[in-house]
Amino acid sequence: MSRVPGVLRWRPEISVETLVLCSAVFMLAAGNGRFWQAALAQRSWAEPATWGFSAALFVALSALYLLAGAAVATRHTVKPLLTVLLLASAAAACYSDRYAVYFDRAMLRNILATDLHEARELLGWPLALYLLGLGALPSLLVWWPRLKRRTPGRAVALRLAWLVAAAAVAAGALVPVFADFASLMRNHKEVRYLLNPGNVVAALAGNAWGSGQGPGGPRLPVGADAKFNAAWQQRVRPTLFVLVVGETARAQNFALNGYGRPTNPDLARRPVINFPQVTACGTSTEVSLPCMFSPWGRGRYDEGRILGHESLLHVLARAGFQVQWRDNQSGCKGVCSGLAQQQFNGAAAAASCAGGQCPDEVLLQGLEGAARDERGNLFVVLHQLGSHGPAYYKRYPAAFRRFAPACESEDLRRCTREEIVNAYDNSLLYTDYVLGALVDLLERAQATHDTAMLYVSDHGESLGEGGLYLHGVPYPIAPDVQTRVPMVMWLSPAFRRSHDIDEACLRRRAAQPASHDNLFHSLLGVLDVQTAAYERDLDLFDGCRMPAALHARASAP
Repeated sequence: MSRVPGVLRWRPEISVETLVLCSAVFMLAAGNGRFWQAALAQRSWAEPATWGFSAALFVALSALYLLAGAAVATRHTVKPLLTVLLLASAAAACYSDRYAVYFDRAMLRNILATDLHEARELLGWPLALYLLGLGALPSLLVWWPRLKRRTPGRAVALRLAWLVAAAAVAAGALVPVFADFASLMRNHKEVRYLLNPGNVVAALAGNAWGSGQGPGGPRLPVGADAKFNAAWQQRVRPTLFVLVVGETARAQNFALNGYGRPTNPDLARRPVINFPQVTACGTSTEVSLPCMFSPWGRGRYDEGRILGHESLLHVLARAGFQVQWRDNQSGCKGVCSGLAQQQFNGAAAAASCAGGQCPDEVLLQGLEGAARDERGNLFVVLHQLGSHGPAYYKRYPAAFRRFAPACESEDLRRCTREEIVNAYDNSLLYTDYVLGALVDLLERAQATHDTAMLYVSDHGESLGEGGLYLHGVPYPIAPDVQTRVPMVMWLSPAFRRSHDIDEACLRRRAAQPASHDNLFHSLLGVLDVQTAAYERDLDLFDGCRMPAALHARASAP
């Protein structure tokens, strides 16, 4: 009995490098299911080459992880560092396995920008089990052994030897399979976003020091010369234009685009102009929102330039519009910086909002009062909660549970695809209702204003196609369901007359392809804002503005 305490106190003694190597092997083997599935896709395990390639890749990655870890770890930092990496790897593995999430810089920014209400829906027992099994328990093993002590000279010499050996092993493992490895990296670059925890570390570094960082100072001006053009001198009433930024609505599920379900009954009863072929700037709010409000868009995408400059809203405000951002989600991502903002969820949520999360109808509260304000021209942005997943069933009131049975779980893998689609379509049905109510409000506001509405979603959504869920897949490999978005416009008769819009022409133009790239220039064009930042070729209204004489004849009784 006297020996038992000594046995329990026994701890092995290992080197820092050995601890890093063991941790790397564990993370690669246990926390990278989706990576190995993607890297070895379309390979047969009956072929010896598959086994050779997978073994070589595993050895090379283990050596590279050792090389990276040993380059920065010390006796005093290695255990905390490995604990953080194990927990990060476990969390990334959870979301990769459950939703096929790719962790790039944009996805990490999405995570960091997610508010508490959104984050709660992505937390739960699956994440807890991953963190326990792949994070916490292995971390206990990391803290168990004692680390060998070395003299400074011997420590440097041995560390250099380990680094050289790791580099040699990585190169030696890859040489026999280099053709296969090069083909994988060239044709399937997206697999690197599945490699845990290297993907998380790379995303952090990219956002901290790379092009993904936000502006370090005041945003540079866009359209500094913006002003109302001469057409405004002929108008006797102010304009009220409402831009609705939808969330996670995909074009494929809009009935107006030919979807087999009646997801747009309210809009279908109104004289809206539908744009069925619209492409988004990005696959996440964090990317799409700044991009769609910039003059450069996806066609000339430069993340640093977009984040470092003002947006369309600042140009409109400079020209003379009263601009207001009304938000029921996680903020404007900088596009409304310095302008009037109103947040409806969270602490400022109305009493009717369950758990601090409001239905999108809340965005219309007080808007009619603003419409009665005749002091000037108003441009209002309504940022919806929309169809934000994975809890689609929380995005609509009970009265809109039309498609059943609907998935009522944040863990989408517990539901059938039919149940997921039912819940998602119910959320679109509710968005349709909110847009219909907005059109009704704007029709009533014609007593004092020329009114118009444009709805466009920020990005689409995957509902299980190809094993993908949610959104945020890197743009070059994103499926159409994440990049094709609905866009719908409603123009009051008074607005069409005042702004010289040929509706028949615009309907013909709407049938052609469009994108978020058109938003900046089209709104400047239709609202008659003159600035050098405007590009006529990207204006959807260009060519559909009636000459003055024709406009006079069209307006005559």
